[in-house]
Formats: sequence, C-alpha cells, structure tokens
Amino acid sequence: MSQLLDERELGVLTAVMSLLVALVANNPDGYWNCVPKCVRILERLTRSQDIPQEYTYYGIPSPWLQVKTMRALQYFPTIEDPNTRRALFEVLHRILMGTDVVKNVNKNNAAHAVLFEALSLVMHLDAEKEMMSQCVAILGKFIAVREPNIRYLGLENMTRMLLVTDVQESIKRYQAQIITSLKDPDISIRRRALDLLYGMCDVTNAKDIVEELLQYLTTADFGIREELALKAAILAEKFAPDLLWYVDVILQLIDKAGDFISDDIWYRVVQFVTNNDDLQAYGALKARDYLSKPAVHETMVKVGGYLLGEYSHLLARTPGCSSKEIFAIIHEKFPTVSISTKALLLSSYIKILMHSQPPDPELQEQIWRVFQRFEGNIDAEIQQRAVEYFALSRKGPAMIDIMAEMPKFPERQSALLKKTEDAEADAAELSATRLRVQQQTSNAMVVVSQPFSDGPIHVGPLTRSSSSPQEMNGDLALTVTTMGQGQQSTPQPLAPATGDLLGDLLAIEAPPPASVSSSLLSSEPSSLEGLGDSSALALLDNAPSVQPIGSIKDWFSALCVKDSGVLYEDPYIQIGLKAEWRAHQGRVTLFLGNKHVGALTSVRAIILPPAHLRMQLSTVPDTIPPRAQVQCPLEIINLQASRDLAVLDFSYSHGSAPVNINLRLPVVLNKFLQGTPLAPADFVSQWRALTGPPLKLQEVVRGVKPLPILEMSALFNSMHILVAPGLDPNVNNIVAGAIFASEARKTLCLIRVETDPSDRTQLRLTVASPDAVVSLELKEYIKEQLLDVSTPTPQFVPASTGLTGPAAALAGLL
Repeated sequence: MSQLLDERELGVLTAVMSLLVALVANNPDGYWNCVPKCVRILERLTRSQDIPQEYTYYGIPSPWLQVKTMRALQYFPTIEDPNTRRALFEVLHRILMGTDVVKNVNKNNAAHAVLFEALSLVMHLDAEKEMMSQCVAILGKFIAVREPNIRYLGLENMTRMLLVTDVQESIKRYQAQIITSLKDPDISIRRRALDLLYGMCDVTNAKDIVEELLQYLTTADFGIREELALKAAILAEKFAPDLLWYVDVILQLIDKAGDFISDDIWYRVVQFVTNNDDLQAYGALKARDYLSKPAVHETMVKVGGYLLGEYSHLLARTPGCSSKEIFAIIHEKFPTVSISTKALLLSSYIKILMHSQPPDPELQEQIWRVFQRFEGNIDAEIQQRAVEYFALSRKGPAMIDIMAEMPKFPERQSALLKKTEDAEADAAELSATRLRVQQQTSNAMVVVSQPFSDGPIHVGPLTRSSSSPQEMNGDLALTVTTMGQGQQSTPQPLAPATGDLLGDLLAIEAPPPASVSSSLLSSEPSSLEGLGDSSALALLDNAPSVQPIGSIKDWFSALCVKDSGVLYEDPYIQIGLKAEWRAHQGRVTLFLGNKHVGALTSVRAIILPPAHLRMQLSTVPDTIPPRAQVQCPLEIINLQASRDLAVLDFSYSHGSAPVNINLRLPVVLNKFLQGTPLAPADFVSQWRALTGPPLKLQEVVRGVKPLPILEMSALFNSMHILVAPGLDPNVNNIVAGAIFASEARKTLCLIRVETDPSDRTQLRLTVASPDAVVSLELKEYIKEQLLDVSTPTPQFVPASTGLTGPAAALAGLL
C-alpha cells in the first residue's frame, strides 16, 4: 500500500485510496507508514501541484481524492510524528481558509464536501483551540447565508462541534442567528436549529434559550411542537436556576402547547411541588391564575386541580382564594373534561372540603350535590369515588386524618431525562468516522507497535461518551492499545457518542525501576477498615514485594479536584484515570498500562460501590500484553448525597507473584456539583427561605490552615462551588453556590464562610439547601477539605505512668 501511494496518476491514486479506506476501516494496524504519504497527497492537491486539467472540477483539484484521503486519516487514532502532524494542520488550515460560498451550485457542492470532511478530521485529531475556533467561525458564516442547503449543513456541523471541548463558548456567539433559524420556512432547518440550541444549553444561557423556545412554541409547526415542548421541559429541569422558575416554565408550556405535553411533564412538576414545601403555595397560586382563564387545556385542569386540591388552603388569606372561590374556579371546567380528569377533580373536591375548617355549610352542600349526582354514574371509577367521598365527607373531624395531604414522592430518576435519548434521535447524525467505527463488530482491539523503549508511556485520549441513562447501563466497550516508541496508538470509540469531548489527555511518565521507593507503606494502614470513610488509604496485600512509586494518598487527593491523572503506579503496572461528569452521571476510564516486558496475567478488577452510587465497569481482560494499555470504561450514576467512597479491588500476577491492591476511587461529592452564579436578590430570598436545621446547618470549624480569602475562594471553585465575589459586604466572608445533582433531582446549595481576621485558624461554616441530607453531607465534606489542607496536628505522647504489660497498653489507650 505504501508503494502504491507513490503513484502520480490521479485516477490510479483514487482507486488506491479507496482500497486503503476499506483496509484501515477494518484495522489501521500495519498501515502507519501510509499516514505521511496521505498527508503529502493532500499537500499536492491543496497546492495544485502537477494536477492535470481533467482531474480539476470547477477549479478544485480532484475533490473525490481529497475527501477519501481525509477519510482514511480519520481511521488512525492519532498522529504522533510532529512533522507529519504540523504538515497536516497546514493543509487543513489552507482548506478551511480557502473555502467560501459562491453562486455556482456545483462548485459549492465540491468545495463543501472537502470542507466538511476537513472539519471531521480536525475534530478527530483534537486540534488546538485556535483551529477549532476557526471552524466555528466558518460554520457561523454558513448559518447566515440564504441558501437553505448551506445553512442546513452549517447547523448540522456546528451541532457536531458541540462534542469538542472548549468550543461551546465560541458557538454561543451565534446564539441569535441560531434562534433566527427556528423561524426558517424549511422544517429541516428548524429541526437542526432546535437540536443545536438544545445541545449548547447550559446553566449560563438556559433561561434565554428556554424563553426563546416558549415564544417560538406558539407559532411553531405542528410537526415540531411535541419535540420542542419535550426539549424545553428537559432543559428547564436540567438547568433550572431555581424551582420557582421551573414551575413557571412548565405551566407556560402546558398553557401554550397542552396538546403536545405528555403526562410525564405534568407528573414531574407535581412531584417537585409536593416534595418542596416552599413551592406549594406558589404552585397553587399559579395554578389558580391559569385556571381562571376562560379557555384552558385539559392538561392544565389536571395539574391545576391536583395542586389546588392539595394546597389551596395555603392561599386562604389571599384575596379571591377562599375555598368556595377555588371550588367555583375548578368546577367551571368540570363539564368539558374527560372521565379520567373528572375522577381527579372529585378527589380535589373532597380535599378542598376537608381543608375548609371550620366547615362552610354552603360549600359543603355544593360539593355533596356533585357527589350525589355521580353516585349512579355509568363509569365505575367515577361512581366509586362519588360514593366513597360522599360517605367520608360526612364523618366530620375524622375526615381530616383520612384525607390528609399526599406524602412526599420517593426520590427517583426523572422520566423526562430518561426520554433525552429519544428526543435526540432526530439530532444531527454523528460524524462519518464515528458511524463507520460503530460497524466494527469486535469489542476489543489490540494494536501491536514497535518494541518498547524507556521513553514515556502515553495514555490515549478518551472517546466522546454518551451520558444518557440508556447508554450508561448498556454494554461497555473495552480497548487495548500497545505502547511503543514509534506511534502510540489511541483506540477508536466503539459506541455512539453524544457527550462532551474531554480535554487534552494526560501523559503519564514511567520512571525507571531504579526510582522505586519503599518508604510509603510504613505510614499506611494494614487493614480495610473504614474504606467508606474519606480517610481510608489504598492497601497492598503483599507488601513489601511490590510497592507503589509515589504517594497513593497524594494521587487520590489530586484526582478529587482534577479529572485526569495517576491513580496508582508500581514497577509493573500504571493505572491512569480520566473522567467526565454531567449532572448526576459520570464516565470514568481506567487506563491499565503494562510497563513490564512480560505479560501481566490473572488480571481482575472489581468495583465495590457504596450504597449511593450505581456503578458498572466494563469487562477487564484476564491478560495485559507486554507494553500494552487497556482502557476500561466505568459508568456511574449518583443516587443521593454521601461522602462514602467506592473502592477498586485490583489484582494481577507478574510471573508467579500475585499482587492485590485496594484503591479508593475519587468519585467524591463535589464531582456531582455544578457552580451556579448568584444574584444578590436571589441569594437573599433563597437564604431566608431556608430557616434553621436540618436544612440550614452551621458549625464553627477550628484547626484550619490560615488561608487568605483568595486562596480559600480558589479552593471552593476547585470543588465546583462557585464563589460570588462582593455579594457579602464583609470582605472577610465568602458566599458561594452550587447545584448538587442526584438521579432524582437537582438541589440548590448555598454556602457562607465567615472568617476572623484576627484568627484565621477558625471559621464559621453555614450550608443551606432544601434537602437535609445534602446540607449535612456537603457541610461535612467542605469541612474535611478545609481540614485536609491544614497543618497536621502533632500526636499527643502520654507521660510515663510506670505501668507495664496490659495495664500500660490500657493506660495508653485511655
């Protein structure tokens, strides 16, 4: 193949490139020497060097060959040779800067085929941020032109660019143009714009995007309204700055697009209102306002009837909200609704009657007449409710206990978020490279490289992983890559990718065996007691036969605030870690690198998860080849707040010597936090709404390191807790906020730290949230971090007592 790529005749070369694409699509191993020649072919074409006229299409040198060559390069995991990589990026830069929109349709088609393949290659190679920004700028021009095909392609490829780290901010600059595309006459363009807005939404722009979607909902084509409503509801739940805003958005959705609102959407808002005492009066008042309108969709009658039945008594002092008036508002809608909704409203009536204390005879008579009217209804559900409610309503005060408020819903994953993958089914298709990779049937790929030298071991970049619940629980791919002095092969992703691409990969240096240290284990515990506690350390069962190179505790501490680095290393194996986190979900990839000249056998990895984490580790091969690297994805779902830690029970054998290691995994509480900006008015209102224990907890913490305010702010930011400078008038205090994500809900957390300028070794820490468990766990976690950075306290040495034997041991313990 390498010799055939030296062919100068472009017709033959095009046929050769088709063969190369087919070969490397199956396995690029063995074809690395073709990469520099492919780059030289691209250089020849983009510079128009020795290109016969018959192979020039509308002034573009052989666009078919250019596309095939760039497609072949996308099958190689990476390009390590700096000269080849630099030459390729120069070619790509020339293509990006030399492509523009012209009037000739045929020339546009050819030029854009080359351009979009170049964009795919740029994303595949994980180019530097400047080139990525150039790509976004080009696509920004495309989405502004009048030609619908070009605008469609611009939106589609910008959606693909969302998979790349560090370009989201660049894409946000075109938010106004993307919103304009929502009003395009072509429904395909409207769908692509909706996909792009959905993908680029985060906590910083969620309000603007959701409000735009709500405005567009009233004029949107009927073919897109259901998808539009679902995506707006999902975004409102995922990125709600506060729950009041979330309730407003869902009720607006129901009001504007009731026919397209699934039951899951109004079920979810009922769950939030029921589980949050602060929302109950507000939700009931908003429901009353909507039901007061002359024409209301039946879905609004359902949610309004439920909320008013449960919580209308909280509005008793509000003008126009007496029990009699609330009943009149609801009953006005009764004749026009379906049987199932009538049954729900009958339950609301008995609740309203129960809350009317002292009893209102007139209201009681009205509701009794309704019950009596339906005691003989042909529908069994309506009839049974009417009969039983009428009998219960005559029990007097005993009815209060029988018809008490509904209990809080158990914590559960949102059904809306489970639908995220279905909502994304019509999103822009994945890049051609990723679709082609999915066609590979093997779930493990071993890449054999040149003999290993004493150079550095490189961990290959992670794949862009899906964060949807369905994919999190699906089969997980395993990739093995052999490390060599020449090209370090990085595996192709083996699953559909919808998550964010991780940043630049860590490069883990393998020190020579002479640097092995034996001083660590003497200071570490010799049993597994307390592994759930944050103070637990990793253990080596067979020390001192194999000892770590470095400090396991330091590696763990670093990974608590970083997402990539070394988890463990000894003379035979190196375990690297790379992670990405999205709300309550995480994807951690463990890199198991065999540093030894012989194979590591009897490899075993078992995850011991705490109760609050659901974890699934991919299959780990029994053997790691010499100088090879295995990538093992680990999917994580957080169920609730807890400081307990997961443990990796890892073992292997080198020769006949077994090694067993128990390592704490840095899946700590702050991984599920997302810093949220705080406006002074919002913070004050939320802070005052959370009154006292167990929702608002306060503690004086002593023995902390005397950190300056700026350093302490940096510590909080590293824990994904966003500090709001200047919000507290006292410059010695820190105010911060974060959203904690679990499978069932997102919880706003507010933090205040008050320091004493005269004594920096103590401070007062206050943590508040609507969830008592979250408040407690977050307070304790922050306290641990403040104490972790403190100077170790000298151990107390008891004075001699003159005792010996067991008595001396007991005296020492006392």
